[in-house]
Parts: sequence; C-alpha cells; structure tokens
Amino acid sequence: MGHSLLEALNVRVVGSGDRILVLAHGFGTDQSAWQRILPFFVRDHRVVLYDLVCAGSVNPDYFDFRRYTTLDAYVDDLLYILDALRIERCTYVGHSISATIGILASIRRPELFTKLVLIGASPRFLNDKNYHGGFEQSEIEKVFSAMEANYAAWVNGFAPLAVGADVPEAVREFSRTLFNMRPDITLFVSRTVFNIDLRGVLGLVRTTSGAEHGAHVGYRRSPPHLSAPNLLAQELRRALPR
Repeated sequence: MGHSLLEALNVRVVGSGDRILVLAHGFGTDQSAWQRILPFFVRDHRVVLYDLVCAGSVNPDYFDFRRYTTLDAYVDDLLYILDALRIERCTYVGHSISATIGILASIRRPELFTKLVLIGASPRFLNDKNYHGGFEQSEIEKVFSAMEANYAAWVNGFAPLAVGADVPEAVREFSRTLFNMRPDITLFVSRTVFNIDLRGVLGLVRTTSGAEHGAHVGYRRSPPHLSAPNLLAQELRRALPR
C-alpha cells in the first residue's frame, strides 16, 4: 500500500495537546469502538485512530493473505503510521489483537512508546502444559468450523457471548462490525490470533505497561473474558514492566 496506507486504514488525528495517544481497536471491531470514550481524551491529547487492515471498514482488497500470515505485518503497519505522522513518543492503548500488536511494536521500537495500556491481552489463548490460556485446540477448531459453515449464525451466537447479552446495544454494534468483515478474512485472522504465543518474548518489553481484562470499550467488553481473564492478566503483569 505504501504511501496510501494512511488513507487505506482510515487514519485520523483528532484533539489537541502535546501528548500523543494511539487507540487501536480489537478483533471484529473498527475504530468506532472508541467513539464513546474519545471525547474524554481529545481535550488534552492528540489522538491517533486507525483501522486494522482486517476491519470491515477497510477495503478487503487491501488484505494480502500472504503478507498477514503473522502479526508482524500488523506491527509494520502501526510503525509506518507513527513514522508517517512523525510521532516520536506516544501512549498506546491496544484492545485484543491490538494489545498484542502493541507489545511486539514496543519490542521492535521501544523509543516510540512511553506506556502500553493492554486491554483484553493474552500471551497465548491455547492451553499448554502448566499454562491455562482458556481454550483447547479441539474447541478452537469447532469455532472455525462454525464460522465456515454459517458465518451469520456464528456472529449471532458469538457477539452476545463476547460483549455480554445483558447489553443489547453492544451486541448490535459488535454484530454490525463483525458482519462488515468478509467471512474468509475473519476466519483467517482468527486462526492467526489463536495461534500466537508471546510467552517467550514478554521479557523483552521495556515499556511501562498496564494489563486490563474484561474492560469496557464504550459498551464493549473484551472477548478474552471468555477464556481465563484473571490468569491471563496475572501472566502479563508478572512479565511486563510497570
């Protein structure tokens, strides 16, 4: 995408102030996830918002299945945006997959980040020996099969579980952004996300970090509360500098 990346990913800079805040949305959403909290930050921050390339708000033709096989390409996108905007230091707030992207970006370019705020982050979603991520491989494969068999039915079942059926407006909004995604892209990204394992690199993070679980982004709860939120947050807090 080159120089057109800022336009392709709907990059916006709003607000005023000397401090830079980057808000990066999670899986299945887009930058509209921040709309209810954004007014509280624009008073004294320049806020950078963008959409992940997999988001339904981005032209799906930009999604290169060969390039986005790992999260490294998403990290490349984030760092390109920061460099293109000539941002030298920022506070980064990442939700879900973007929390992971922020961790990896801070390892690669630690001088860019003053603090990481990680919402619904997980170093690994799959259970392993002496580690409880919350999911068995067989369970995840059933999820993938459900997505392939009937995407609409999967969205209608997953959205209430992810954000809480007791918040119908959040269910409608999350369903909207999931339906905006092309199903094959959703499945591809899901496989990427559920196969990550950051346990070996968390010790490389030098940026001050805070990990939160089950947090609300506007009305939205963080999907990893479906797995093992307390254990995952504890794992991150032990490994990351504070």
